[in-house]
Amino acid sequence: MTSGGVDSSGAGDPGLFGPGSVTWQLHGDPMMWVAGIRALYLQALHPRAVRGVMQNSDFRNDAWGRLMRTANFVGTTTYGTTEAAERAGARVRKIHRMLTATDPDTGERYGVDEPELLLWVHCAEIDSYLHVLRRSGFHLTDAQADRYIGEHRVGARLVGLDPDRVPADRAELAAYFDRVLPELAAGPEARDVDDFLSRPPVHPLLVPARALLWRRVARLAYAALPPYAHALYGRPAPPQAAVTRGLRVTGTTLRCVPARLRWQLPPKHILSAMSRLGPGSRPAPYKVGR
Repeated sequence: MTSGGVDSSGAGDPGLFGPGSVTWQLHGDPMMWVAGIRALYLQALHPRAVRGVMQNSDFRNDAWGRLMRTANFVGTTTYGTTEAAERAGARVRKIHRMLTATDPDTGERYGVDEPELLLWVHCAEIDSYLHVLRRSGFHLTDAQADRYIGEHRVGARLVGLDPDRVPADRAELAAYFDRVLPELAAGPEARDVDDFLSRPPVHPLLVPARALLWRRVARLAYAALPPYAHALYGRPAPPQAAVTRGLRVTGTTLRCVPARLRWQLPPKHILSAMSRLGPGSRPAPYKVGR
């Protein structure tokens, strides 16, 4: 996905979600990066969806760019002004309308903006964000988790989905995954994504860092996948208690980094939102229940 930059205008405009939303608090957490990698693993298991990505982009050489564009889209739609969020959504819809993919087995040519494909990408992302953050120690009640899923019908509209056809709570999201499970498979494109996430190309000087840092994060994101995803990829699922410990340790460690320092990384969506709305809009987990 692509998105627009941060819009510093619109003083007082809370954007599509606003500081009172669960989304506003949740998306400021550093474990969103681990959740985003889990989402990539999960999204790759839908052959038609991942084919649309692989046939329309140089994923292996631009995967970092794709990850950053997705993060920028999420940041803009969460913390940007209403105008910036709507503009980012319009740009995504325009790009998707122009792209097609071909089924190598049947020769069928289809648009990447088919509602079922957009819905899969949306649900895989929301499930990953919610699952990883809750499991890593970000406290949300079940009611707050339902509220988060419902809030993201707004985000679904931005990419071209009918909000009324998008899961609104945990029960509807679980029912959606049960329905789509027979369509999932670890095809060649999924194997390419899996290979890239395990060993992304980096400058030779960064190979030690890849082994020390990236591989651990990617393994943790993969470990957090649902059991059916492990079965499809063909690797045994790790012990769930160990995965939960790993997520909690990683979450605790990353949350020790001062938020103000983390938020200095470009494009500074959260700092721009706080400048626009005042210091009281600062995201924080304890604000979810307010």
